[in-house]
Amino acid sequence: MLTVGLTGGIGSGKSEVARRLAGRGAVVVDSDAIAREVVEPGTVGLERVVAEFGTGVVAADGSLDRPALARIVFDDDAARARLNAIVHPLVGEEVLRRMAAAAERDPDAVVVNDVPLLVEGGMSDRYDVVVVVDADPEVALRRLVDLRGMTEADARARIAAQAGREERLAAADHVITNHGDLAELDAAVDQLWAALAERAAHH
Repeated sequence: MLTVGLTGGIGSGKSEVARRLAGRGAVVVDSDAIAREVVEPGTVGLERVVAEFGTGVVAADGSLDRPALARIVFDDDAARARLNAIVHPLVGEEVLRRMAAAAERDPDAVVVNDVPLLVEGGMSDRYDVVVVVDADPEVALRRLVDLRGMTEADARARIAAQAGREERLAAADHVITNHGDLAELDAAVDQLWAALAERAAHH
């Protein structure tokens, strides 16, 4: 099994690359999606979050009221640390479970871990290969404003809050440059997939 850490700044098109790698046969493990799953109704994760932050973080339908929780932890580092102490271990366990299942199904599997804050979290060493999706900051800004409906000020703040572009690129074994159109992106992903599949076969 070859483990790949896939990361990129907000608006870089990382999710597009993850989707395309999945289409070519990679097993994609999305930490953000798992972080939502571990606090769904009926989970021990939600139970622990409610025990820590109170019933005010539960919506009328019994699901986690994310905006209410966000208001509590947004400007409070200690509260955010308490939330992370609940969620992160549960996410870690589920990621490992999915990776083990992928390796069992196919010893030559390419397992792509979609990790937005891989560089910020100092996690580069956890993976055999680190792939960074890179977009020019102005291109990323336009995507956030045009595609996600953010205000320009919000988009600039989100970009500024992440690891610097140089820092991300320094951690990369492979860089996918995503400034252009989807045909160019497809060609770049094809090249990357060929390299990853070959490496997995000889891993």
